[in-house]
Amino acid sequence: VISIHVGQGGIQVGNACWELFCLEHGIQPDGQMPSDKTIGGGDDAFNTFFSETGAGKHVPRCVFLDLEPTVIDEVRTGTYRQLFHPEQLISGKEDAANNFARG
Repeated sequence: VISIHVGQGGIQVGNACWELFCLEHGIQPDGQMPSDKTIGGGDDAFNTFFSETGAGKHVPRCVFLDLEPTVIDEVRTGTYRQLFHPEQLISGKEDAANNFARG
């Protein structure tokens, strides 16, 4: 599963969803899973939504897109900023100012 979150609303909802996924599966805001959760390994359902790096960090399978950087900057500086890879957070330099021909 790859989630694509577009625009202000999509990014805000997506950020809340990834926070919830982390809480449900015991993944910390930096992408690490405490060692007591990995022992026994009964629940691998989170692998549908997360990719595990060689260092053991769990990275969401998602992309955040917006023309205006303000909302994505909230993700970049928020509690879960270490969870996302910088290449997953794509933003433009300015918004379309409700002029859809500019976007």
